[in-house]
Amino acid sequence: MTWIFVSVGLGVAGLVVLGIAGARVVAAARTLKREIAEAKAQLEPRRARLAGRGDETAPQAAYDRG
Repeated sequence: MTWIFVSVGLGVAGLVVLGIAGARVVAAARTLKREIAEAKAQLEPRRARLAGRGDETAPQAAYDRG
């Protein structure tokens, strides 16, 4: 009977460890999502500015310089 209690206790302890690890992964994913959104917000105005220029951002080839 003691072995049953020990095995159940170890099983519950293993599930607790997996639950804690899962919670940490979810928290890290939320942090990463927030950081990606901040980076996108910083880069969006620059991207829009470059997109409005058209071909002016592309360097001219040596034979096009005249």
